[in-house]
Amino acid sequence: MKGLIVAMSMLASVVASGAALAEPSAIYLVRHAEKGTDAKDPSLTPRGLARAGNIAAILGQAGITAIFSTPTARTQQTAAPLAQRLGVTVQLYDPRAPLALVEQVKALHGAVLVVGHSNTLPELVRMFGGAPGADIGDDEYARLYQLLRGPDGQMKTILLGSPPLDGATL
Repeated sequence: MKGLIVAMSMLASVVASGAALAEPSAIYLVRHAEKGTDAKDPSLTPRGLARAGNIAAILGQAGITAIFSTPTARTQQTAAPLAQRLGVTVQLYDPRAPLALVEQVKALHGAVLVVGHSNTLPELVRMFGGAPGADIGDDEYARLYQLLRGPDGQMKTILLGSPPLDGATL
């Protein structure tokens, strides 16, 4: 009984201090894979579909519990292989309302994947507390951010890459 009282007291102090009780264990952010150029909302190219499969292979054992994508075909197609592998429904977000996404993600447990665009990911990384590095080039598709909260409370940014396709470099 005394242990229960101590545990409840600790929980109450955490709540009173305003510390977040829920927070993802890791946040992964990736740009959509290679897209076609033949439509206003282009689909992924065969190379892009292969990269989406590589992303699923990389993150398949990462403990992903939620996947977010913008409503475009290319981002949803990038998220689809991992979502299918894990049996997770892709949740759509509005890239023009990044704060709403950040608040939603920060309330989750487990690891989270966010699929976005070259012009939105750096700001999302910043909003989650990470360091985005250099701008993402128009022809860059391999950058995969992993954001982890360190013991000091600071967000650590790790840049990963999806495996090269057809001998391409990361």
